[in-house]
Amino acid sequence: MADNADNSFDLVILGGGSGGYACALRATQLGLRVAMVEKDKVGGTCLHRGCIPTKALLHAAEVADEARSGNTVGVKTTLEGIDMAAVNSYKDGVVGGLYKGLQGLVTSAGITVYEGEGHLVGTDAVQVGDQRLTGRFIVLATGSYARTLPGLDIGGRVMTSDQALTMDAVPRSVVIIGGSVIGVEFASVWRSFGADVTIVEALPHLVPLEDEVLSKQLERAFRRRGITFKLGAKFTELTQDDDSVTVVLDTGEKVQAEVCLVAVGRGPATDGLGYAEHGVSVDRGWVTTDERLHTSVPQVFAVGDVVPGLQLAHRGFGHGIFVAEEIAGRDPMPIVDTTIPRVTYCDPEVASVGLTEEQARQHYGDVDTFEYNLAGNGRSKILETSGVVKLVREKDGPIVGVHMIGSRMGEQVGEASLFVNWEAYPEDVAQFVHAHPTQTEGLGEAALALAGKPLHVHA
Repeated sequence: MADNADNSFDLVILGGGSGGYACALRATQLGLRVAMVEKDKVGGTCLHRGCIPTKALLHAAEVADEARSGNTVGVKTTLEGIDMAAVNSYKDGVVGGLYKGLQGLVTSAGITVYEGEGHLVGTDAVQVGDQRLTGRFIVLATGSYARTLPGLDIGGRVMTSDQALTMDAVPRSVVIIGGSVIGVEFASVWRSFGADVTIVEALPHLVPLEDEVLSKQLERAFRRRGITFKLGAKFTELTQDDDSVTVVLDTGEKVQAEVCLVAVGRGPATDGLGYAEHGVSVDRGWVTTDERLHTSVPQVFAVGDVVPGLQLAHRGFGHGIFVAEEIAGRDPMPIVDTTIPRVTYCDPEVASVGLTEEQARQHYGDVDTFEYNLAGNGRSKILETSGVVKLVREKDGPIVGVHMIGSRMGEQVGEASLFVNWEAYPEDVAQFVHAHPTQTEGLGEAALALAGKPLHVHA
């Protein structure tokens, strides 16, 4: 616990996750005196129970698949099995190293950290234990929690991603309720580790917020991998005993497995923290803000997962930096959700930025699209991956959406983000020379085709 005789600050941040610590670091760079309150560990869900540990598991899963398939490229390899104790040690080592580095950054920046659960007790005050902190500005950055559904009690063989990350053995079979990002990522991990996996998704497609082309491609890839999924099917009942869980669907079908993962999204962690009691407008748990992240109380801001919209660590980073600069009078550009890149790290990876084709048609009316098949990309052929790169442009206008699926597509989304955020025209992008053979050529080839001068494609 920080021991500071003067508990008055320029900025008091409630929460030390992605949005909170990014705000704290940038604010100190701008000369502000900052206090940050965190009840668990600085780094929040992303570092300790989300992005980083899940991607470490996904890398281990990728290595397992490579070991299985070595013979296809003439390398004699076999997979003897999965040592979950060693996998968890590797995962925890990654998290631990990053956590140590983050602690060093926070300490060197001179940020005062208060350990404990903070509560808003005034429009300029936060209570942590027996200490009252005051700030000219307050930032709400308390993050999110793993949701469940009525009738889905967490415990025993029923778990959320929090418990799934600490499992000490690979389950023989899993039923996953929810086919969005968390659901398909864990499905990918467990299938690579050798489990039988069934996904239950209430909407018509997996990753339903993505462009339909990506959803259909992922479904095709999952079928090839032996992952079962039931679309347009809703959970109605779950029972468990000492050996298994049984999930009953609204169709009457029953799915039995060793464990059940509930992956139905995350909710805002705002209950009982004093927000509404002190004038902050809250809608079903979400803190409502304007585009500059002001809440209904002028000196109180909100960032990250408590704000309705995409629940992404990098959105939290962007929000935190924005609010620090806003408070410091720098007049930063607002963060717009549609311009934020999104990656789902299953196999194959799904990456996108901007509007889907359907959204673009709703917004602009007439649009042009092009889909470049990775079968024509040399690097993708070498990596034995399939997929597409799809560009969506306003009719005779800039690129407004980029949608990709295939191995390592997450690494290509940076350039895609520049296309959308800088409102590039295909004709502009077509002038860039992309290194050969790389997967980034997929973006270049799609842009060439939309610009009317295709190279390695028929258009």
